[in-house]
Amino acid sequence: MTGIDSLRNVLELECQKGYTDKAVIGGLDKYLHKQAGQIRQSINNPQLLSGFDELNLANSNYGSYGVDERKRWMTNVLGWLDKLERAKEGTLTSPLPSRERNKTGVMALAEPRQKRREGLDSPITAIKGIALSVANKFAKLNVRTVHELLYFFPRRYVDYSRRKPVSELIEGEEQTIIGTIWQARVATLGNRKGTEAIVGDKTGNIRVVWFNQPYLAKIFRTNARVVISGTVGLFKGHKVFESPEWELLEDKELIHTGRLVPVYPLTQGLYPRQVRKWTKEAVDGYVWQVGDFLPSEIKARCQLLDLPAAITQIHYPDDLTMAERARGRLSFDELFLLQLGVLARKRDWQEGQPGNAFHIDQEVISRFLNCLPFTLTRAQERVLQEILTDLKQAKAMSRLLQGEVGSGKTVIATLALLIAAANGYQGALMAPTEVLAEQHYTNICGYLSQASTQESGSEPGEGTIRCYTGFLSRPLTIALLTGSLSSNEKERLHYKIGQGEVDIIVGTHALIQKEVEFNKLGLAVIDEQHRFGVLQRSALRQKGFNPHVLVMTATPIPRTMALTLYGDLDISVIDELPPGRQVVKTKCLKPQDRGKAYSFLQRQVSNGRQAFIICPLVEESEILEAKAATTEYERLSREVFPNLKLGLLHGQMPGTEKEEVMRRFRAGELDILVSTSVVEVGIDVPRASVMMVEGAERFGLSQLHQFRGRVGRDKEQGYCLLIPEKLSLEARERLRLMEKVHDGFALAEKDLELRGPGEFFGTHQSGLPDLKLAKLSDLRSLELARQEAMTLFQSDPNLKKAEHQPLRQQLSRAWSRGAEWS
Repeated sequence: MTGIDSLRNVLELECQKGYTDKAVIGGLDKYLHKQAGQIRQSINNPQLLSGFDELNLANSNYGSYGVDERKRWMTNVLGWLDKLERAKEGTLTSPLPSRERNKTGVMALAEPRQKRREGLDSPITAIKGIALSVANKFAKLNVRTVHELLYFFPRRYVDYSRRKPVSELIEGEEQTIIGTIWQARVATLGNRKGTEAIVGDKTGNIRVVWFNQPYLAKIFRTNARVVISGTVGLFKGHKVFESPEWELLEDKELIHTGRLVPVYPLTQGLYPRQVRKWTKEAVDGYVWQVGDFLPSEIKARCQLLDLPAAITQIHYPDDLTMAERARGRLSFDELFLLQLGVLARKRDWQEGQPGNAFHIDQEVISRFLNCLPFTLTRAQERVLQEILTDLKQAKAMSRLLQGEVGSGKTVIATLALLIAAANGYQGALMAPTEVLAEQHYTNICGYLSQASTQESGSEPGEGTIRCYTGFLSRPLTIALLTGSLSSNEKERLHYKIGQGEVDIIVGTHALIQKEVEFNKLGLAVIDEQHRFGVLQRSALRQKGFNPHVLVMTATPIPRTMALTLYGDLDISVIDELPPGRQVVKTKCLKPQDRGKAYSFLQRQVSNGRQAFIICPLVEESEILEAKAATTEYERLSREVFPNLKLGLLHGQMPGTEKEEVMRRFRAGELDILVSTSVVEVGIDVPRASVMMVEGAERFGLSQLHQFRGRVGRDKEQGYCLLIPEKLSLEARERLRLMEKVHDGFALAEKDLELRGPGEFFGTHQSGLPDLKLAKLSDLRSLELARQEAMTLFQSDPNLKKAEHQPLRQQLSRAWSRGAEWS
C-alpha cells in the first residue's frame, strides 16, 4: 500500500468516526508529521506539489480544531487527493464533488475503498473465508445473507480501549498495550505447546503467553509492532498476559484489540475472532449498499445517526457514546416500523371498508341495567360510554378492554352484544377454553334472565340454545358453540347461525372454523387476547362485513407494552373493583412453614371453602412440570389431605380431561385443585378462598397476581400464600411487593421493569416483527417512535410520496413474517 493510499484510508476512517481524531493511534497530527515527507517525494506533478505544500500537512494542527474546522480541513485534503487520482487517470479537468456531511448535521459514512458489488441478499459465502460448512453454523443463528450478517448485532462489548505503558499495568484489570515484539518462540506451557513472547515499550517489558497456539510464534516477527489487549495476571511475582487478544499494528483499523471489542452470540464451531473478522469485512465491504429508509426530517428531529453509520458503530464503536447512539438509532427503527405497521393495520380495518354504525337504544340499556342486582362502577360507566361512542361510528370499533379479574368486563361485553342484536346484527364472543366459554355463556344468560320477563328453552346451566322474550321487540336467541358438541348439534347450530336465527353466539376456536358462516356478524368480542394470535383475531373479523371488535383481557398490560402490542386498538381500562370485593390477603411464608399452610387449607375446606395449590414452574420442560405436579398430587392425596377430594390439572392432559377436572372443581365436587400454571387464566370458582403457590419466586409478579385473582371472588375473604424454594434478595423484594401492592397495573409495570416483556407474552406476540435491540420497557423511545409514526401517518398514510418509498419497502420487509400491514 502506498503512502497516498494509506493517507486516503486514514482520512476516510476519520470521517467515518465523526472527526473525533481517533482514526490512528496517537492522533492524526502525529501520523501526518511522519508521512508528509514520504508522500511529498512521490508527487511529480508541479501543480499538485504546489497544492500539497499549501495543505502544510507536515505541520498540521488538526487536533486543536473544532468539529466544523476539521470538516473544512478534511474537505480540502480529500479534494486534493481526488485531483491526484484524476491526474493519474489523465482526467484532471473539473473537480469531483467533495465528501460532504448530510444536511441534518448527523455523521454520514465516508465511502469505503473496498466496495463489494454483490447485493445485500447474497449468501454470506460471498465473504472471504466463509465456506458452506461455516454458513450452516451461521444459519443456526438465523444469519444466511450479507444483510442478515450486518444486522447480527453484538450482545455486549469488552472494553480494550484503555491503553497503558507496560510499567503502569495493573493486575486483574482489562488493559491494552502497544509494543514491540522482542522475541517470540514455541514453548511448553503445562504439558502442551504454546507461544511465549516478550513485548516491550520504552517503559518496560512483559511476558505474554498463548496456550495451545504454537503457530503464533511464526506470525510474530521480531521488531514487529503489536497491540495486546487482555487481563493482566501474576506468575511467580511477575506480570503476564495469558492468552490475550492480539493484533499486529499496520495501517488498517484495529478489530480485536485497543478498542471496544464486540461480543457476538455464537454457536458450536464459530469462534469470536473469526466472527469479528467476518462482520468487519461485511461492514467495510457492504454497508455502503444499505439505503437509509428513514426520512431526513425524522433523523434531524430525533438526532439519529444515518443508518450505515449506525450499523458500523453498533459493530465497531469508537466509544461507548457512539455505541449508545448506534443502538438508539437501530432501536428506534424497530419501534418505528412496529408502530407504523399497527397504525396501518388499524387504518385498514377501520377505513378499508365501511363499518356498521349502530343506533344506541337507551331504553334497551336502561332495561338491562335496572334489572341487575348491582350498579355499575364509575370505571364501568366510563368504559361503556367509550364503547357506545365507537359503536355509533360508521368505522369499525377496534378496542382493547383491560380489567382486573372480577372487575365486570363481561357485563359491559353483554351490553355491547345486546346493542348489536337490537340493530339486527349477530354478536360473537370467543374464549380460549371450553370452560371459559361455558362460564361466559352461563353469566350472560344469568344477566339476560334478570332483565327478561320470560325465558323459553333450556333450564339455566344446561343446553346450548336459549331464547329470551320481553327484552327486545322480538325474541333474543343465544347459543353456545364448542368443539366438544356432537356432530349433529354442531350442524344444527351452524345452520341456525347461517340463517340468522341466533343473535349472540358464545364459543371457542370453533367459531373461526370454516364451517361457521355468520348471517350478519356485527360485533366480535374476544376474551383473553394473549391466548390468541393476531391471525385468529383477523379470522373472526373476516366472518362478518367488517364487524366491530372488542378484545378483553384480565392480564394487566402496562401502557408501554399495550401501545406496542395493541397499537392497532384503542384502549379502555376498568381500574376499579366492584364495592364489597375484598383485597386478597397475601403472605410470603418460609418453606419450613408449609405445615402451617396445610393446616390453614384444611380449616378453610372444613368451613365449606375450596383451595388451589400451584406447583413450581419448570421453564425447561412442560413434561417435567407435569410429572412434578403428578408426584405432588399423589403425595398430598396420600400423606397430607387423605380425607379430602383432590384434583390434578397440568398442560400435558388432553383438553377434554382438563375441562372435566375444572367442571368438577367449579361444581364443588373437589376440595383442592393441584395444578401447574395452566390455571392462570379465567375460571370463576366462587367458593375458592385459598391460593397456595409453591416455588413462588419462579413466577413473575403479573402471573402471581393472576393466580391471586382466582380466589376471594365472592364476599368471603380470600388468601394467597406464597412459598418460595430459594429466597434470594431480589426474589424477597419481588414477593414483598406482592404482599403490599394489590393493583395489577402497578405490579405489571414493575414486572416489565424487573423481568422484561417476555413475562407477558412469551418470546414474542404472534404477528408482530421481532425486536432485536429495542426494549419495550424503554418508555421514552417507545413514545418517541409512536409520536413520529403518527405524525408521518397523518401526512402520508399510504406512504405514496416518492421520498417515502424506501420506508414503504422496509415496512413490508419487517412485517413479512407476521400479519400483513397493508
